[in-house]
Amino acid sequence: MSFIAKYLPNVVTNWSGDYGFVSAIWQTLYMTFASAFMAGILGLFFGVLLVVTDKNGINPHPVFYSILDKLVNVFRSIPFIIMLALLASFTRLIVHTTIGPTAALVPLVASATPFYARQVQNALVQVDPGVIEAAQAMGESNVSIVFNIYLVEGLPELVRASVLTIISLIGLTAMAGAVGAGGLGSLAVNIGFQRFENDVTIVATIFILILVFLIQFVGDRIVKHLTH
Repeated sequence: MSFIAKYLPNVVTNWSGDYGFVSAIWQTLYMTFASAFMAGILGLFFGVLLVVTDKNGINPHPVFYSILDKLVNVFRSIPFIIMLALLASFTRLIVHTTIGPTAALVPLVASATPFYARQVQNALVQVDPGVIEAAQAMGESNVSIVFNIYLVEGLPELVRASVLTIISLIGLTAMAGAVGAGGLGSLAVNIGFQRFENDVTIVATIFILILVFLIQFVGDRIVKHLTH
C-alpha cells in the first residue's frame, strides 16, 4: 500500500466515488456485456438470415440477401465516433439522455450488430455442406437445419466470433467514455490525460488489458472444450 501511495497517488485519490475506478470498472462491464447481449441476439438473427438467403443457402432469396448484405456493409463501415453523433437524437428519444452508460448502449449495439452479423455469417458458411444436404434429404425443415445443423456445427466458430465482438466492444466503450459515457475510457481521458495524472491513465489501461485477456482466455477454453 505504501508503494501504491507513493508511485500511484492519483489512483488512490480516484479509487472510489462516482467518478473513481470502482464505478468506472462496473460501468465498463455494464456497457460491454449489456451491449454484447443485445447485439448478440440481433447479430445472430441477421447473420443467420444472410446465410440462409444466400445463393448457396437453404432458402435462396437474391433480392433480400442483396439488400441485407448492403445494409450490413453500410452500418459496419460507419466509424463509431460518427455513430455516436448520428444516433444522438434517437438515443435521447429512447433513454431521454445522451450521457451515461445506458445512453451508450444504443450506439454500441448499432455498431456491434452488423459487425457480429458478418462474423456469424463467416462462421456458419464453414459448416460442411454435405451435412446440410443430408439433413435436407432426410426431410428436415429449414428451421430445424438452422438450429440443429448450422448453430450446432458452427458453435466453436460462433464462440470465436463472440469473443472477438466482445473485445471490440471493450474498445468502443473506451471511446464512448471519452464523450461522456463513463467507464475506464472516461477515467483515462478526462482525469488521467486532461489533468496530467498519468498514473490514472496507465492503471485504467491495465484494467482494460486484464479484462481483454480474461475474456480471450475464457473464450479459448470454451472453444477448446467444444472442439473436443
